[in-house]
Amino acid sequence: MGTSVQVTPLCGVYNENPLSYLVSIDGFNFLVDCGWNDHFDPSLLHPLSKVAPTIDAVLLSHPDTLHLGALPYAMKQLGLAAPVFSTEPVYRLGLLTMYDQFLSRKQVSEFDLFTLDDIDSAFQSVTKLTYSQNHHFSGKGEGIVIAPHVAGHLLGGTIWKITKDGEDVIYAVDFNHRRERHLNGTVLGSFVRPAVLITDAYNALNNQPYRRQKDKEFGDILKKTLRAGGNVLLPIDTAGRVLELILILESYWADENLTYPIYFLTYVASSTIDYVKSFLEWMSDSIAKSFEQTRENIFLLKYVTLLINKAELDNAPDGPKVVLASMASLETGFSHDIFVEWASDMKNLVLFTERGQYATLARMLQADPPPKAVKVTVSKRVPLVGDELIAYEEEQNRIKKEEALKASLMKEEELKASQGPDNNVSDPMVVDASNDHLSAEAAGPRGGGYRDILIDGFVPPSTSVAPMFPCYENTSEWDDFGEVINPDDYVIKDEDMDQGAMHAGGDINGKLDEGAASLILDTKPSKVISDERTVQVRCSLVYMDFEGRSDGRSIKNILSHVAPLKLVLVHGSAEATEHLKQHCLKHVCPHVYAPQIEETIDVTSDLCAYKVQLSEKLMSNVLFKKLGEYEIAWVDAEVEKTENEMLALVPVSSQVPPHKSVLVGDLKLADFKQFLSSKGVQVEFSGGALRCGEYVTLRKVGDTTQKASASPEHLSILHPFISKLIISKRRVEVLVLSKLLLKVLCARIIIKFVNIFIHNFICFRFGWTPMMKFFSSLLLCPLMSYIQRRSD
Repeated sequence: MGTSVQVTPLCGVYNENPLSYLVSIDGFNFLVDCGWNDHFDPSLLHPLSKVAPTIDAVLLSHPDTLHLGALPYAMKQLGLAAPVFSTEPVYRLGLLTMYDQFLSRKQVSEFDLFTLDDIDSAFQSVTKLTYSQNHHFSGKGEGIVIAPHVAGHLLGGTIWKITKDGEDVIYAVDFNHRRERHLNGTVLGSFVRPAVLITDAYNALNNQPYRRQKDKEFGDILKKTLRAGGNVLLPIDTAGRVLELILILESYWADENLTYPIYFLTYVASSTIDYVKSFLEWMSDSIAKSFEQTRENIFLLKYVTLLINKAELDNAPDGPKVVLASMASLETGFSHDIFVEWASDMKNLVLFTERGQYATLARMLQADPPPKAVKVTVSKRVPLVGDELIAYEEEQNRIKKEEALKASLMKEEELKASQGPDNNVSDPMVVDASNDHLSAEAAGPRGGGYRDILIDGFVPPSTSVAPMFPCYENTSEWDDFGEVINPDDYVIKDEDMDQGAMHAGGDINGKLDEGAASLILDTKPSKVISDERTVQVRCSLVYMDFEGRSDGRSIKNILSHVAPLKLVLVHGSAEATEHLKQHCLKHVCPHVYAPQIEETIDVTSDLCAYKVQLSEKLMSNVLFKKLGEYEIAWVDAEVEKTENEMLALVPVSSQVPPHKSVLVGDLKLADFKQFLSSKGVQVEFSGGALRCGEYVTLRKVGDTTQKASASPEHLSILHPFISKLIISKRRVEVLVLSKLLLKVLCARIIIKFVNIFIHNFICFRFGWTPMMKFFSSLLLCPLMSYIQRRSD
């Protein structure tokens, strides 16, 4: 039977909501992506809550909120306890993304869905894989292999390949086939005929201009705004597409010799760049090659200044500037605050580089035409003062007293339970608590009271030889130089160092972003104050697509090339999903699915796969032939059931006809020359062909205008007496050339003598005139053709 595959969308179908899908392979449940949006609405996770405890493994594809934002909440609240798999950049940058999300919301609300400790706990369970690295599951997932592959779009972005019994399930969303400044294009086109392909329709209706044209328009509109005295705000994600934008700005500023300041403002800006500097091997080939040649890291920024606090931006020199600030949705974070301040100035520009999430302020402003005024909520956290501070401290003291009282009561209960039913027999090693009051009175003002240490009636345990205090023997080993030490006892594990740094939003060296650290370590009582404002939008609003996703035309071409047996479409508007579905039904494959939320579809392959055992008796008679690094052989066998109801291959009972010789692979003339030389044949290359001895020439022929897969190569053997002998790549016929040459030679001699005899007879009988020559040729042509065919 075939491998059973079921797909159940939990979020993100027929809309642009976060991505989260359940993929079950022979009962092993994968949660592929665990996304949330910038609203952090728990109702979106209701389908996930139903299946979270049954998840066996989590696969993360990209390091942004839409792909992994719900992971801390799901592990804290929903019972998700499965191991998580991702690439190193997705792990590191995803962690920073969640830090930035938490800190941004903690500044403007009493955010309690998850904490920094919850984020750390969730990411501790991540297993990091490199591209094309296979991970084999055991136990319940025995036989399942997963491997990440390059997706493009974001640093570390992943296409997941899940293999079971030779059948591939490919999960490929938000991929990009184009090579960018810091990323290579996707490798999705290298997969051919997978059993199941799960992909998105997000960009199915969009077409993009050429990158060079788009980059020039991007730089020109920035330069125009800055020279007019305006500021530019780019709402961006924390550690995703912002990396490509930074490199574009660095390149454009260097080419145009611009001096306007550029600021990158997030709570984890410096940590983000520090991490990215160490991920060059995950980037494009050009970046890796440049680093090898010049040792210059492309993320040693010359024009971009890193900021981690808005106060630093407020203290910056006046004048036109470019600010890249999180969050891209404008719902919260530094970008929200800057937009409120700059929106009323006609000189300023808000440049969106990605589509805003549904029902966010960014999406509202990207409407055509945009609103002229918007209502926004401005919130900030302020310290408590006066009566509020006093009331807060009293409340905290009350809570502490209640906790202390509760702890003491629990301790008493534990003590009573340990003493057992006989309350008159006290623990000899515990000071009598009932004497505390009397001891305190006897102490007087000087505190010189008496307190028993050993209580009367001390009874040693029955298992001891004599009453004594614990004594621990020193069992350390010694040599001629002193005590033998174990170096492992003094090694600080990298994981512990990483967790210590991550807990406070640290970078690779354990340093803290000052802004993030001040928020984490700040224990001053505070509150959030909010007010609603109506912001008059007079600034320019421009949207340019720098999302780094393949457009509709490219998606269709890639899907046609991959040609999956079954296709599942997710994540895209209803219109885009239906459009791509109809196209794929006509041009890609007949089995295309677009399921709804919590609708389980069975995409089990129609092919049947069986596991069989190769018996020792069969393998002992198999003759292997060396083929490069492998050995191959013909196997003729019969299938039978074993005692364990397993299928096994055994030798056939009847006589097996011999197999014809088969040429496997590509015949190389150099290898063939070496083989002929070992057999004593004089061989040399001449004009791209092998000249064997005095008469035989071997040459490879084939239709070079077609693809190699569609044009089999042939080996042509040329001989003075043989017009052409073709040996196909697929089959080599064994010929006895000596007999063949003899027959052909005799036929040629007979044809020559017949020709001479007929011509002489005609000339002798009728005389040789031009007219008689014409009739002679006319009579001889059919006869000579017949003789020629017979000789051939």
